[in-house]
Amino acid sequence: MGKSISIIIPAYNEESRIEKTLAEIENYCKKNLKSYEIIVVDDASTDNTYKIASRHKNKNLRVIKNQINSGKGYSVKRGILESKSNLILFSDADLSTPINELDRFLYYIGNGFDIVIASRNLKESKKVIKQPWYRDVMGKIFPMLVDIFIIKDFKDTQCGFKLFKADVAKKIAKVQTLERFAFDVEMLFIAKKMKCR
Repeated sequence: MGKSISIIIPAYNEESRIEKTLAEIENYCKKNLKSYEIIVVDDASTDNTYKIASRHKNKNLRVIKNQINSGKGYSVKRGILESKSNLILFSDADLSTPINELDRFLYYIGNGFDIVIASRNLKESKKVIKQPWYRDVMGKIFPMLVDIFIIKDFKDTQCGFKLFKADVAKKIAKVQTLERFAFDVEMLFIAKKMKCR
């Protein structure tokens, strides 16, 4: 089987942007990928996210709805376990990391890496979407605490744009326990224990 990719979009109350996000991802995929699927996992949104995503006409799109709000970690895990491709990307619904960054990520996966992670904390990182000041501050403090107390050598564990080889992602998802904030840290902690590259 050639390279195929599942793009997982965890979504909660994203009605104002899910249509634009799906259009951008679909446009990128049609131009750049031979085999792909897009999986939106709606985390029991109280708005029209599920309805808007479901009306998109694309044979490669699946929209799944959690019956109760279970958290971003749960939604990502569910998407991973339901994916059918040999590569898995999860991306925040706001596309704060532009989908065309996937080109660079595929290069690294093609050169033997198991996981490739975007980072907002590298010198060359460009912030496309401005965050409130307190999120910027927490975005600098949290990685330092993670580095000191949990796992070293990750500049940004929380950036919502990560590409995995599917076999690695599925092994991680099967043992992952955190379903809300900091699930990313647990995923990377497990990956490090598994000696992923």
